[in-house]
Amino acid sequence: MTTAPLTVVKCGGNPAVDAAGICADIARLVHEGHSIVLVHGGSGEIRRLAGELGVPQRTLVAPDNVSTRYTDPATLEVVVLALAGSVKPKLVAELARHGVPAVGLTGMDGGMLRARRKSAVRAVVDGRTVLVRDNHSGRLTTVRTELPEALLRLGHVPVISPPAIDEHDRPVNVDADRVAAALAVALGADQLLLLTGAPGVLADVDDPTSLQSTYCIAPAGPPDPSATGGMALKLIAAREALAGGVATVRIADGRGPAPVSQALAGAGSTVRIAPAEEPVHSSREMEIRA
Repeated sequence: MTTAPLTVVKCGGNPAVDAAGICADIARLVHEGHSIVLVHGGSGEIRRLAGELGVPQRTLVAPDNVSTRYTDPATLEVVVLALAGSVKPKLVAELARHGVPAVGLTGMDGGMLRARRKSAVRAVVDGRTVLVRDNHSGRLTTVRTELPEALLRLGHVPVISPPAIDEHDRPVNVDADRVAAALAVALGADQLLLLTGAPGVLADVDDPTSLQSTYCIAPAGPPDPSATGGMALKLIAAREALAGGVATVRIADGRGPAPVSQALAGAGSTVRIAPAEEPVHSSREMEIRA
């Protein structure tokens, strides 16, 4: 495929994340010889477009406190429009502006990402656990790497996002962080960087200086209850990448200058899987960012 070390970068959809800065940094690294796959979400653009189209948005909170987007048929259309029609073209154009050829793909292209649609999702509503059945989301089952590998050989940056294709050959929403993890495993990536709108994993979500330089996640089950919302899913994705053989996974800040280079140099939180016989623990590193 390529002799250069491969890094999969996930650009978060939080509006605070500097997508243009991430692209500029990726372009500089590619010009220096790095091999990079860019995976993206688009939560901010999905919310904006859903508001313009009058499509109500709903979040499902599972019993283990992990939250996901409720994807009814109308929301699935919004997700596809936002990711494939708005976010992805901007990223591809931004990379091109810096002299790097890029190709935008969804998981549907070439059957790259296959998923099994969840027949029902457990969610907590008004203190009760209920089953939500009309949800077009799925769990990844298969990753085909022919397309991204061919693009990498040509010196292109693959820019990849959901949706995937389900067992009935229909589009299904999948979590972009877990897409990045699955691609990193399938491609044999050396590193996975999950860039988000926070310094990394925080010991106190209300204290941006409470960065944990290392976060140890249990080999199974939900993350620590202090990791809520999107961070919980990032930690699950990180564990899946590590379990699949990716050597280094970091959750880092996507808002500052040169965010990819900073994460490659060790910024943010390095995620590790705790040995099964040892208690889960994290080290806290206090950082004040200028």
